[in-house]
Amino acid sequence: MRTTRMSRVTAAAALAALLAVSVTACGQEARGGSRYKPAGGKGGVIGLAMPTKASERWIADGENMAEQFEKAGYETDLQYGDDKVENQIAQIENMITKGRRLLVVAAIDGSALTEVLRRAEDAGIPVISYDRLIMGSEHVDYYASFDNERVGELEARYIVDKLKLGKPAKGASASYNIELFAGSPDDNNTTYFWNGAMKVLKPYLDSGQLVVRSKQTRMNQATTLRWDGGTAQKRMDDLISKNYGEERVDAVLSPYDGISIGIISALKSAGYGSKARPLPIVTGQDAELASVKSIIRGEQTQTVFKDTRKLAAQAVKMGDAVLNGRKPEVNNTTDYHNGKKAVPAFLLDPVSIDKANTELLVREGYFTAGQLR
Repeated sequence: MRTTRMSRVTAAAALAALLAVSVTACGQEARGGSRYKPAGGKGGVIGLAMPTKASERWIADGENMAEQFEKAGYETDLQYGDDKVENQIAQIENMITKGRRLLVVAAIDGSALTEVLRRAEDAGIPVISYDRLIMGSEHVDYYASFDNERVGELEARYIVDKLKLGKPAKGASASYNIELFAGSPDDNNTTYFWNGAMKVLKPYLDSGQLVVRSKQTRMNQATTLRWDGGTAQKRMDDLISKNYGEERVDAVLSPYDGISIGIISALKSAGYGSKARPLPIVTGQDAELASVKSIIRGEQTQTVFKDTRKLAAQAVKMGDAVLNGRKPEVNNTTDYHNGKKAVPAFLLDPVSIDKANTELLVREGYFTAGQLR
C-alpha cells in the first residue's frame, strides 16, 4: 500500500560521530533509547517527505525511493510539501503520529525542522537527510547526497574551459563578463555549491579575466529563494537593464536547470539568441528534460547530471540497514556538520553534461532517445 504515490569539524566531533555509527552498527540502543527498533526486520511504513512537485527531479526522487523501498519489503507514505515549510512540518508530524518506522526527509528549509525531529527522536524513529542537509538538529542519523561542492566546481570549470581562460594572470588582455546565481538561502547545498564554484572562479575574478559588472559577487546577493525560475528571471532582467548596454553577458553561473530556464528567458527578452548576439554560456544542474532539450537546441550550454535513481537506491540501502541493526555504508564522516553534529554521509559523484555528451543520459537509461528529440 502507498498512502501517496508519487568545514571540516574538530577531531573530537568527528570521533563522536564515528562512535555513534559504530554503536548503532552493533545493534545497541542509541542515545539512551530503543532508537532504531531493529527487531522488526522488514515491513512497516517508511515516511518520505519531499519538498515540491514543481521540479521533475523531486517527483522522480520520491517515486524512485517509494518503488525501491517497496521492492525491499516496506510500504511507503510519500508526501510533497509544495515548497511550504508549514506543510512539510505538518506532514512529518503526521508520519510520526502514524508510527512510520523511518523518515527520509528532503527539507524545504533545512533549519526549520528541529522541533519536529525531536518528536521523531522521542518516538524512536530514525531520520535520513536526503540530498539537502538538515541543519541545527542532532536528531539526524545519516545523510545521502551528491558531492555538492563538486557540482559547483564542474559548472565553474566548464565556464573557464569554454572561455579558454587558461591560467589566471594579472593584466591579462582578454576579459569576459559573468553574472553569478546561487541556490536558495535556506538550502545548505547552496553554500557547498557556491564554495565549489568560487574555488574555481575566484582567481579569474581577482585577475580581472572575469568581470561581474553588477558587482554582486557575494552569495547573499546571488541567492534565489526556493530555486525559483521566475525569481531568477526577474533578477536577470534587472542585471541586464542596469549593467549591460553595449556590453554583453558572456557567461552566467546558474546552479539549477529551473533557474537556467528563467535566466535564458530574460536573455532572450533582452535580444540574446541571434547570430549577431548569441546567448552566453549558461550552466545548470539536475539534467531535467526541458534543459537537456535546450542544450541540444543550443540555448542552455551545460548541466550537471545527478542520477537520482542511484541516490534513491543509496537512501533505501541506508534505511534498510538502520532498521535491521546493520551499519549503513558511508564515505564521509567529517565534512557535513549541521551545527550540532557531523552527520555520516554517503556522497555520489555528479557528471557534467553538454551538447557533446547528452547521449550518456540515454545510455544510462535516464531518458530515451525519443524523449530527447
